[in-house]
Amino acid sequence: MMLVLGVDAGGTASRAVVAAADGTVVGRGHAGPGNPTTAGPAAARAIGTAVREALGDHEPAAVAAGVVGVAGAGITADPRIAAAFAHEWAAAGLTCPITVIGDAVTAFAAGTAAPSGAVLIAGTGAVAAHIGDWRIGRTADGLGWLLGDEGSGLWLGLRAVRSAARAWSAPAAPAGLAAGIAAHAGVDSRDALVHWAGSREPAAFAALAPLVCAAAAAGDPLAERLTAEAGARLAATLAELGPPSGPVVLAGSLLTRDTPVRAAVLAAVPAPVTTSRDPAAGAAWLALRTITDPERAARLHARMI
Repeated sequence: MMLVLGVDAGGTASRAVVAAADGTVVGRGHAGPGNPTTAGPAAARAIGTAVREALGDHEPAAVAAGVVGVAGAGITADPRIAAAFAHEWAAAGLTCPITVIGDAVTAFAAGTAAPSGAVLIAGTGAVAAHIGDWRIGRTADGLGWLLGDEGSGLWLGLRAVRSAARAWSAPAAPAGLAAGIAAHAGVDSRDALVHWAGSREPAAFAALAPLVCAAAAAGDPLAERLTAEAGARLAATLAELGPPSGPVVLAGSLLTRDTPVRAAVLAAVPAPVTTSRDPAAGAAWLALRTITDPERAARLHARMI
């Protein structure tokens, strides 16, 4: 049985999918952070673990092609990173071509079989990209939490903490979203909140995004304002690219789940919109496209995704 491999190498987790040539997913694997920009050579080890789990009892030599989606794919040209990946492919018994591409392409492919369009991603970070023939064209934002990523989970959580600190101007404990932030941080004063925030890694603020979204859904005015602003900023990022040449795919946890941010984006984006499902499966489908007829691959898209 001929197989294909797809990997979504994320900053918090690596996911692998093995599928048969008829589009049936026959194996899945999961491991730790797989973005080499942040995890270095250790990312290759995490991806290798996910791939071996996805392969299971299947013969590695049966894998005819593989695609790995990763943010900042150019980092794999680093000799240390390239060597680490080559070691993992060999350790997994893979002998097929493995193509590393930008994760915006795999996220796009996980939402549509169209070759061109745009993808808007909002998870921990945020970026929009034009996709043309399954290649990344012009991009907007994706500048990291310090300079951009506007409307992302990290942006949203950081804005919530800043608002909570300002709300704590009186001796009395804050209410609403600010109280939820204080409870999450385990603090009972503004000074303690300032100390907590100053000692956190950026990812700690992204972890607050679900709390903010839940508060907005419950009618908290501050949370509603913050999520509406996040949606508006994401829509503005997408608009920087100009009119898309195909569907707009929404990706990332803030836009693939039923969140107030997704609702705000949907209300602001006039183009046809679809949702990214499983970027690892999208990567596997892109791998399948390299070994089968394009029309047949298009017909198998729905089954794989």
